[in-house]
Amino acid sequence: MRLLSISSGKVMPLFGSHHPNYSTVASAINKQPVSTLAIPAPIEITRIGVAGDEQADLSVHGGIEKAIYVYSIEHYAFWNELLSRETKKLVQLPLGAFGENFTIEGLVETEIFIGDQMQIGDLQFTVVKLREPCFKFNAKMGYKGAAKAMLQSGFSGWYLRVNQTGVLSAGAEIQVLPGQRITSIADQNQALFNRGNQKNLWD
Repeated sequence: MRLLSISSGKVMPLFGSHHPNYSTVASAINKQPVSTLAIPAPIEITRIGVAGDEQADLSVHGGIEKAIYVYSIEHYAFWNELLSRETKKLVQLPLGAFGENFTIEGLVETEIFIGDQMQIGDLQFTVVKLREPCFKFNAKMGYKGAAKAMLQSGFSGWYLRVNQTGVLSAGAEIQVLPGQRITSIADQNQALFNRGNQKNLWD
C-alpha cells in the first residue's frame, strides 16, 4: 500500500447543469497533483489538511474532522469506462479527479473501518467517515448520475483526521492500524445508498 499522489485546489466557479437551482457554484473539487511518483515533492500536512488546499463549503468538506479526502486508484478504471460510455467521449481521468487529496494504491472501502489509523510515511491519520457525493460531483464529472454511481458502486473514498502534522511525499508507504472495526467504509456507503433509495433521491 502506498501514496501515489498528493493534490490540492483553490475555490473557483464550477459550471454544470446538474442541479435545478444552480448554473454555477463555488467549489474546490478541481484538484491538481502537487506531489507525484515522478516528482515526489515534499508537502506540508497541517491539522486541516494539505497546506494551500481550499474548500468552498466547510459544512461538508474540510475542517479538522474531514481534513484529507482519500481515493483509491483501483476505482479509476471503473469511472473511465462509465464516463466514456455515458458522455460518449473517451475519458482518462487524471490523478486528483475526484477532488481527493491523497490518491492511494492497495486499499479500498471494504478493507478500512471507521476509527482505523492510517500510518502514511511518518504521519498518522484516523479514518472518520465516507465521502458523501452531491450535485457538485455530478457537475465535475459531467454526468448527472455520478453521485448515484459513486454510492451504488461502493467507491466513495473516505475522510481522514490528521493526528500528526509534518511533511509527506508521494511514494510513502501506508500501514493500517486497526481500531474496533465495527463499521467499514463500505458498510457506511451501503447504508447511505439505501437511505437515498428510500427517499427516492436516485429517481
